[in-house]
Amino acid sequence: MPTFQTDQILWYNNGVWGKLGFAVPNFGDDPSTINSTIHYLVAVIGRNIQAIMLHTDAGMTRPPSINTLTRVHKLVLRARSILAGRSVKPATLNMEPQHATPVPEVFTIYPTPYFQVRNAFLKEWGGLALMALTEAMQHTENARGYEVSTDFAGLVGQYVHRIYKLMATELFGVPAADAAALDFTLTAEQLASYDPGQFFTSTEMIDVVATIQEIPTEDDLSVLTAGIPATELVNLQPYPNAPAFEDKESGATAGATSTSGVSFADPPGA
Repeated sequence: MPTFQTDQILWYNNGVWGKLGFAVPNFGDDPSTINSTIHYLVAVIGRNIQAIMLHTDAGMTRPPSINTLTRVHKLVLRARSILAGRSVKPATLNMEPQHATPVPEVFTIYPTPYFQVRNAFLKEWGGLALMALTEAMQHTENARGYEVSTDFAGLVGQYVHRIYKLMATELFGVPAADAAALDFTLTAEQLASYDPGQFFTSTEMIDVVATIQEIPTEDDLSVLTAGIPATELVNLQPYPNAPAFEDKESGATAGATSTSGVSFADPPGA
């Protein structure tokens, strides 16, 4: 029985960040791209979801604050605008170079709290965002310069849409039929009316104080918030609670080492 690789979200098991359950999207054996649109989209979503998941709301079980929800709202609108503005329909001629060749660019990755996030809403939304990034980085259109198709936009956009629909229905009381529309957008009035006490029990509105010693400062986070080239990430592996399986011929257990097949360099200053 062969030992397979994995396309699941990867654990960034690097020192304290591993202990805190940080994760990165799974770029497989595709750490770079010649598609400038995908490179840009991955950086925008990655940087913003990292900032959202680093907010103190992620360490609380109670519903997120309006600060976090506003950031999620803006991220969804940004991702939508990039996908809608840059994707081309099948019958549209793609821009093609005649002599020039696009320069390959390594993806910039923003390690993000995920595996130990206490807030159920943010953990689910963060997981969907990391899945969207995984789809984008492993997509075949990374071998195409400049253009992305409407198929690519639909594949990546479905995760963004799911985040927004979950937020709208569960935290703002929007009917599911309304939130299901691909162009649905929360109004300023709806955002201003946010009151989770209308939908949640008193038990759900109570929480314990987070472990203060496990809250990093902006200086602690500076390397992560600056972004790390995909080729310089180390110790990427499935999270320990993921099921492992054994190769009966060799006795080796899958899920114990880096899964991308790429040889990674040590990070700067290591």
